[in-house]
Amino acid sequence: MLRWREVYGGKTPPAGGVVAPDERLSWPRMAGLGAQHVVAMFGATFVFPVVMGLNPQLAIMVSGVATVVFLLIVQGLVPSYLGTSASFVSAVAAIRAQGGDSAQVTGAILVAGVVLALVGLLIHLLGFRVLHAVLPPVVTGAVVMLIGFNLAPVVAKVYWPQDQWVALAVMLFVIVVAVAARGFVGRIAIFLGLIFGYVLSWLLDRVAGPITSVLPGASGPTTHDRVDWSGVTAAPWLGFPPHTSTDANGNEIAGWHLPEFKFAFILLVLPAVVALIAENAGHVKAVAEMTGHDLNPVMGRAIGADGVATVLASTVGGSPTTTYAENIGVMAATRIYSTAAYYLAALVAILFGFSPKFGAVVSATPGGVLGGITVVLYGMIGLLGAKIWKENGVDFGNPINLVPLAAGIIIAIGDTSLVFSPTFTLSGIALGTIVTIVGYHLARWLAPEHLREQQRHEHTAAGTVPYDERRGIADA
Repeated sequence: MLRWREVYGGKTPPAGGVVAPDERLSWPRMAGLGAQHVVAMFGATFVFPVVMGLNPQLAIMVSGVATVVFLLIVQGLVPSYLGTSASFVSAVAAIRAQGGDSAQVTGAILVAGVVLALVGLLIHLLGFRVLHAVLPPVVTGAVVMLIGFNLAPVVAKVYWPQDQWVALAVMLFVIVVAVAARGFVGRIAIFLGLIFGYVLSWLLDRVAGPITSVLPGASGPTTHDRVDWSGVTAAPWLGFPPHTSTDANGNEIAGWHLPEFKFAFILLVLPAVVALIAENAGHVKAVAEMTGHDLNPVMGRAIGADGVATVLASTVGGSPTTTYAENIGVMAATRIYSTAAYYLAALVAILFGFSPKFGAVVSATPGGVLGGITVVLYGMIGLLGAKIWKENGVDFGNPINLVPLAAGIIIAIGDTSLVFSPTFTLSGIALGTIVTIVGYHLARWLAPEHLREQQRHEHTAAGTVPYDERRGIADA
C-alpha cells in the first residue's frame, strides 16, 4: 500500500508514458508533482471554508489528513486529493441565517459524514448497482443542480455588493483564464483569480482609496479598505490553528472546536450526501477511464472513505471533504496517477496548516474577490447537474423525469418552505431534495408501462440501471 515501484529510471516519462497508482518516478519529481496537486486544489479548498465561516488554516490541515485517510481506506487504488466540499455551502448559509454557529455547522456536517460512510458501506456490501437503483443519474443531477443554484442569493446579497467592480473584474479574469489558458494554468483559474483579485483590491486601495459598502454582519454601510491585513500582521508564522473565539464586538472568530448537534440543522445538510455520492462516483469512474482499471468494486469503499474523512474533519471543526476535479485534471494532463504524489501533497497541506499567518492571509480575502469567484463556482456546481444529465442521456420528454424534478428544483432555488410547527420547517435544499427523490420514485411507480419502457431504453443506452419499484428489482 505504501510501496511504489520506480519506473522510467525515475525520470520524466516519454510521450504517452503512464505512471500507475502503485508506481512512481524519483522522489524529487514526485515532490514537485505533489506540490502541483496542492496548488490545483488551493483556490476552491480555501474559498469554501471562508464562505462557510470556517477556519481556512484548519481546512488545509484537515484536507491533508483526510487525503491520507482516504488513500489508506481505498488501499491506494483510487488516487485522489480530498479538498473542501462545496456541496454544504448552501446548507451552511441557511444555518448561519438561522443564527447557527460554527459548532452547530460542523455538528450537522459530521452527521452527514456518518450517513455518507454508511452509504459507502452498503454499496460495498450490496454492489455498486444499488447506487443507480436508488439514486439514478436523473435524480443525482437534479440534487447537484439545486444545491448550486440555491446559492445564487448568497452571491447577489452578500459578496457581490461589497465591491461590484472588483467582483466583475475577477469573474471575467476567471472566465478568460479557464477558457484561453492551456493545460495546467487553465485548471487553476480559480486560484489565479484569487491572486488577481487580491492584488487588484490592494492597488485600488492605494489609487482610489477606501470603499463604502456593507460588510457581512454589519448593520449598514461603512467606509473601509478592501484589503485589511491587521489580522495577518498579528498572526504568528508558526502555530496550531486557534480555538474558536469571539472578537470585541461579539462576532465569532472560527477556529478548531467540538461539534454541537441540532436536528433542524442536520436536516438542512443531509441533501449534500446525495451530491457527494455523485461527486465520488464520478471521480472513481473518471480515474477508472484514465487508468484503464475496473474500479467498480471499490466504489463503495471510496464513497465510505470520503464519509469517514468528513467525520474526522468536522470532529475538530474542520471543513467537509470531497474528491477534487482539479486534481483529476492534473492527472489527465500528466498521465501520472501515482498515489505517492498524493501522500506528498497531503504532507505539504498539513505543513501549511501549521502557519496561522497563511490562514490569516486567506481569511482576509476581500468580499469583492469572493463575489467574482463564487458567481462562477456556484454556477459551475449547478451546471454539473446538467452535465450528469447529458452524460447519461436523460430524456426530459418523459414526464417521469420532467415533472418531479421541475418541482424539486424550483422549491430549492426559490427557498420555498413547508412549515410543520413553530419549531420545525423544511425549506430550500432539504425540501427540494425530498420532493425530487420521493417524487421521482412515486412517478415511476404510478407511470403507465409505455413511459416506464421509454425510460428503460434511456437507461440501457446510458449504461445505467433503473429501478422497478413495483417489482422491487432492478430492470435488466
